Amino acid sequence: MSICYVCGKDISKNEVGLTKKLINKNAKDFYCLSCLAEYLEVTEEELKDKIEEFKDEGCSLFQ
Repeated sequence: MSICYVCGKDISKNEVGLTKKLINKNAKDFYCLSCLAEYLEVTEEELKDKIEEFKDEGCSLFQ
């Protein structure tokens, strides 16, 4: 289990995948949804939509 780099909250595999997809594919530090939304200046809902979009595309980070 990974934890958020910013707030220390336990995070899901989708949050790990999203950090890798949007920040750096070789990332070692990961963000929870709320911290990533704040960092990217978008809403959590937009990030959830992106996760579903990447899943629909068959991205291996979201299986």
